[in-house]
Amino acid sequence: MFTPSDVTAVGSGPAGRAAAQQPPAPGGSGAADAPRIVPRRHLGRQATAVLALLVLAMVVNSVVRNDAFQWAVVGRYFAATAVLDGLLLTLWLTGAVMVLGFLLGTVLAVMRLSANPVLRTLSWGYVWIFRSTPLLVQLLFWFNIGALYPTLGLGVPFGPQFVTVETVNLLGPTLTAVIGLTLHETAYAAEVVRGGILSVDSGQTEAAQALGLSRRRTLRRIVIPQAMRSIVPTAGNMLIGTLKGTSIVSVLAVHDLLYSVQLVYNQTYQVIPLLMVATLWYIAVTTVLGAGQFYVERYYARGNVRALPPTPLQRLRARRRPGTGVPGPTWWVRTRR
Repeated sequence: MFTPSDVTAVGSGPAGRAAAQQPPAPGGSGAADAPRIVPRRHLGRQATAVLALLVLAMVVNSVVRNDAFQWAVVGRYFAATAVLDGLLLTLWLTGAVMVLGFLLGTVLAVMRLSANPVLRTLSWGYVWIFRSTPLLVQLLFWFNIGALYPTLGLGVPFGPQFVTVETVNLLGPTLTAVIGLTLHETAYAAEVVRGGILSVDSGQTEAAQALGLSRRRTLRRIVIPQAMRSIVPTAGNMLIGTLKGTSIVSVLAVHDLLYSVQLVYNQTYQVIPLLMVATLWYIAVTTVLGAGQFYVERYYARGNVRALPPTPLQRLRARRRPGTGVPGPTWWVRTRR
């Protein structure tokens, strides 16, 4: 800290008198005379960006100007009735499999975390079997279940059966696809839910027990809401993977999006443009699901972070109106709009 004597000594010297005799800078103060800070130039980064844009332009040009894609045919079949029917069945399969898979997976996760050794063993065995078997093998197995069990009955074990149904008439291609995909999805959903539950601090459960809450209520009101922060990102990836994975049911002659497209190009022999139709629909639906996943993750992050990530609309507003107090896309803000 400077004292008055120090200030006088500094100002009384030759350098101080020369500085005092200089006129102040027009329209500013002494701070304006400070050296200007020049940001460092990242030439390698700029060169890499230019090279990446050049490669992207070449790829886009090759796709747009390649006559083999037959974009006119793509536009003609993009909203065709057969394609839209297949898309609806794909969306229905995805939704049904995800809901059933996570419901059963939650039960298996609770069983795996149970103190009962029988329940833990059964849950572990289920996950082990269905994660070790390829999905296509499972679907083919369920499609040919009639060869192993011609009839299914309900009755007394080792005794008479009251209701008997032929398996061939019971399981059609669509129902077989739902069963196979659901059982496969359940094994992975169980591990996702179990990981989310284990991510919650054990002190939360101990505090709930100290308040006299039951185990069921503790799990439903305290553990699961906090576990959703870890479950949602992986569940979103599983949802997108299930959407694309439903294309494998085309081997069972289920009229999903891919099978509907195959039926069309088997008649017209326009394979590439019809495959592009399916590709564009998968990209469109996946983009919508990815946007929904962002907002769900943002919702469950409210109680964990001090500031929420800005939405695309907030980023656009910040760019159009700089200086409004909303940081750029690399910062996190907390808003309630």
